[in-house]
Amino acid sequence: MAPTLLIGNKNYSSWSLRPWIAMKVAGIDFDEQIVPLYEPGSRETVLKYSPTGKVPCLVDDDVTVWESLAILDYLADRYPEKKLWPADLKARALARAIAAEMHAGFAALRKHCPMNMRRDPRKIRELAPEVQADVARIDAIWTDCRGRFGQGGPFLFGAFGNADAMYAPVVSRFASYAIPVGKAARAYMEAVMALPAWKDWEKDGRAERWVMPGNEV
Repeated sequence: MAPTLLIGNKNYSSWSLRPWIAMKVAGIDFDEQIVPLYEPGSRETVLKYSPTGKVPCLVDDDVTVWESLAILDYLADRYPEKKLWPADLKARALARAIAAEMHAGFAALRKHCPMNMRRDPRKIRELAPEVQADVARIDAIWTDCRGRFGQGGPFLFGAFGNADAMYAPVVSRFASYAIPVGKAARAYMEAVMALPAWKDWEKDGRAERWVMPGNEV
């Protein structure tokens, strides 16, 4: 029986995008269940699966995992043949470090530029200094990973993996808010956005009828 991934709105739920795109690119079969965020009864629905009442949540038979990074770690253990973390020890250590940094950090960017794939990128938003600092750090991370370990493909460590999944929502934010980045980071973004899985998620997100307050454009 295929596992079930509980996710929020595809247009807005950055946390949900991470395990979803990891599983899609890796070819892991799963069923998805969308629970619209901030709708009456949505939290109660999620609480049937996740003790936090938040998405994403993965249910695999008698195993339930919540939090995006924990789900990605579980998938790496559950499907070792998919090589979701790099095999090389140094590369794997860096991949885990930057994934954890993404999970815990960049609060200014998250708050100032929430994920919204329907947003018109021509509407330029001035970035506060703390947001610019987040952007600069992410640009440096991507450039460093590509330079040191990206020789095997267009992603952070060559092949698409968990580290890329963790930063996929940032790719969306940078594109939706037309945030300038360096040449290596831009090429990386284009590689992520060219993925069929990315295009499928974006298409579904744009087609959703839900509009969250403050995210109309």
